[in-house]
Amino acid sequence: MTDTLTNLSATIAARRDGDPATSYVARLNAGGPPLIARKLGEEAVETIVAALTGDAKDLTGEAADLLFHLLVLLDAKGVKFADVTAELERREGVSGITEKAARKA
Repeated sequence: MTDTLTNLSATIAARRDGDPATSYVARLNAGGPPLIARKLGEEAVETIVAALTGDAKDLTGEAADLLFHLLVLLDAKGVKFADVTAELERREGVSGITEKAARKA
């Protein structure tokens, strides 16, 4: 799965500065982080709605849209997907409760 997301992240980076008339990624980037964040928020809400009222296919599609838009936002803000996966790896095997408590310390 990480390979798919890593590949998608690379594709997003390659299309960032493309022609907004022909590239959705370039169109989002032309609007800047506020547009991308708003779109990410819309996709998050659609994912929640699908989780509560849709079937597995609906949720799968919305989750894919959510991940895509998150990767676009990370790229626009200069955050490497590899850094996100490294952070997840750092947290692996650590209780969420323990991890959150360590952030507050």
